[in-house]
Amino acid sequence: MRIGVLTFPGSLDDVDAARAVRLAGGEPVALWHADHDLKDVDAVVLPGGFSYGDYLRAGAIAARAPLMQDVVDRAKQGLPVLGICNGFQVLCEAGLLPGALTRNSHLHFRNRDQVLQVERADTAWTTDYSEGQRIVIPVKNGEGRYVAADADLDRLEGEGRVVFRYVDGNPNGSSRDIAGVTSEDGRVVGLMPHPEHAVEDLTGPSTDGLGFFTSVLKAVVAA
Repeated sequence: MRIGVLTFPGSLDDVDAARAVRLAGGEPVALWHADHDLKDVDAVVLPGGFSYGDYLRAGAIAARAPLMQDVVDRAKQGLPVLGICNGFQVLCEAGLLPGALTRNSHLHFRNRDQVLQVERADTAWTTDYSEGQRIVIPVKNGEGRYVAADADLDRLEGEGRVVFRYVDGNPNGSSRDIAGVTSEDGRVVGLMPHPEHAVEDLTGPSTDGLGFFTSVLKAVVAA
């Protein structure tokens, strides 16, 4: 399976995301923000970093990149898309996920290993986990505070669209400890922590992040 990794000016973790895809057994495919070519990929990862220097708002300019138009169109047709950190910000700015990511409530950059609880184990990116499972994934962000109107948060909760919550401390002040959410069809997922940095014992705090990438390979086969 071909998993595209989209690079913007300022992306930092695209190489790590491609490595995670490869370790999971997929074929990573480099995608460039200025192209209009998804190269017939089966899923897309929007990696972390500081696209366009976070000018205007984090992810705001990247959400309007030429290739993002194609990602949005294909996502509405069921293409699995994962947004990690800056990629989550891009997905919210592009309207594929609700809410917004704002400055951390304590106004400091937060970089640490973070415990997450899996709330949904039936999305395209989480089937290799179990509901209620706790995993350890690094978090590193300065604008990672997930916010939305109370009515929207209630709707997300009621529809079961919260995928991950922070456990043992909220690193950025996100509403209701939300670390990640999904689209209505469960094909698009965004989260602030970095699963691509938890795929090998040598370099990560765990290998808990590898399940994101093995899950989507199974989702592609099942589609």
